[in-house]
Amino acid sequence: MSSSDQPGDDVSPRPEGHVATRERPEAERHSGSARRLGDVLFGGTALASGLLILATLAGVAIFLFAEALPVFSANPEEITGDNGFFAYVWPLVIGTLIASLIALVVATPIAVGIALFVSHYANRRIGNVIGFVIDLLAAVPSVVFGMWGLQVFAPAVVPLYGWLQDYLSWIPFFTDASSTGRTLLTASLVLAVMILPIITSVSREVFLQTPTLHQEAALALGATKWEMITTAVLPFGKPGVIGGTMLGLGRALGETMAVTIILSPGAFKLNLIGTGNATIPSEIALNFPEASGLRLSELIAAGLVLFVITLAVNLFARWIVEKRAEFSGAN
Repeated sequence: MSSSDQPGDDVSPRPEGHVATRERPEAERHSGSARRLGDVLFGGTALASGLLILATLAGVAIFLFAEALPVFSANPEEITGDNGFFAYVWPLVIGTLIASLIALVVATPIAVGIALFVSHYANRRIGNVIGFVIDLLAAVPSVVFGMWGLQVFAPAVVPLYGWLQDYLSWIPFFTDASSTGRTLLTASLVLAVMILPIITSVSREVFLQTPTLHQEAALALGATKWEMITTAVLPFGKPGVIGGTMLGLGRALGETMAVTIILSPGAFKLNLIGTGNATIPSEIALNFPEASGLRLSELIAAGLVLFVITLAVNLFARWIVEKRAEFSGAN
């Protein structure tokens, strides 16, 4: 008997076009079901986390607006300064923006330079050490920066402020130099040190992700290392640098303890080296413990203004990043 005539063999013809299929083993089916269940759970958890963030943000905004309502309906004479809320908060907004922008202007070029050195110039061992030190700097508490700024940095820059007053007093920013160094410029420079690790870390990671083919192509065409960085690395890393810069700006806008410790209390003046300046965070931190009634609502309303400013800055940064992402190397 031939093998094709063995009992149990199915010798019936298959329909034309029929493709034989093999049923998946039971273990494989269970494994696929488990993977699908894991995907569903992960997707649900991610969605819930995103919704939780939005709900928290909305809750904070609603709380601030509800607590600040009495200020907007009160008589202007009842508000600090006797000129209404906006006359009270506007100098604080200006002081906050000036301090944050000075910190950003000082910190960003230094941070980008350090990131480029670590990612493209230093050898691996030195780069790792520098990166570790920069990351460690981000872990220093704000109060430590504040005490360092008050006890060490502020007295050290007093001679500089005297020189600025002697030679640049014709500029309104550099008149009536403080003898203690507790000025808006001092606070701004300390903020620059505080936001330096954030911008450096983000920029370094983005520069390291530049496609190797882009860099090798630039070098193969005869570009020097610096030309390769300017034509390949920096254009690719611009969205990340902008994102890191905006993170640093958000830190500078909301910083409370360091600025409160350094600045001497007083109303804002258009003077970077004089006393009597304030920002929204420092104003809230100095007056919130003893505040009550309408004064408490004033401080919460100032916090609402800072909340809106920070949200606007982040939305603007997101828009810039998305526009810069149109560069083909960043897709």
